[in-house]
Amino acid sequence: MSDTQSPEPKGVIARFLAASPDSVGKTIFVAVAVCLVASMIVSAAAVSLRPVQEANKLKDKQVNVLQVAGVYEPGINVSEAFAAFEPHVLELATGEFADDQFDPATFDDIAAANDPDLSVALDDDPAGIGRKAKYRVIYLLRDDNGALDKVILPIQGYGLWSTLYGFIALEANGNDIYGLQFYQHGETPGLGAEVDNPRWKALWNGKKLRDEAGDLQITVSKIQPAAGPDYYVDALAGATLTTVGVDNLVKFWMGDAGYGPFLAKLQAGDI
Repeated sequence: MSDTQSPEPKGVIARFLAASPDSVGKTIFVAVAVCLVASMIVSAAAVSLRPVQEANKLKDKQVNVLQVAGVYEPGINVSEAFAAFEPHVLELATGEFADDQFDPATFDDIAAANDPDLSVALDDDPAGIGRKAKYRVIYLLRDDNGALDKVILPIQGYGLWSTLYGFIALEANGNDIYGLQFYQHGETPGLGAEVDNPRWKALWNGKKLRDEAGDLQITVSKIQPAAGPDYYVDALAGATLTTVGVDNLVKFWMGDAGYGPFLAKLQAGDI
């Protein structure tokens, strides 16, 4: 080997190992190696935990459906209790079930809102959701005699900092509210996050959506509307924009652009 030839790889490795621990090259190499190993560990953990995360997410959703319907008790078997609910894929525009087109057990209406074929862009968008899925998964709960007891409808809309995802439970008449709660949001703790406060959620029980003329009157505000207390939920203290967001999203989903066609069929006895 001539003096002008490149050193053998062994020579390069030996010189690297012999270099000072404080050398720039060795510091960069170690940093890159640590980052690569750490990223591989994190990626492997994320992949292995994904099924567990999805299962927990599903269970949390089921718990929220049970809670808003008033049938949840600590310690119950969530899956067994949830089996009492009838899931249906609802076409919002017609108020008709579309179970023959989609499987209610697997249809993801949140993902559908981002699918151009399964959603529509909103020009009039008081709820701040951008796009609306054409189909939503709703839940019916029947009593021991098979008669309709409650209807659970998913709702969502923008508050102050985040999109709030939740459910509203209606009595069988499709007008009286049994309960409302959110299972996901990023509102300010102690202010907008008070949507989770049991005392505030209890204010919804017994309120009505529409008056005798069929006009949507439900209002979340600091001031009671002219329609009266039956249609009024007091605002969240110190959380004006979250209150406005909840008011907007409830009116949107309970109106003609949301579940209006379905609720009309329900009240007419066609469901």
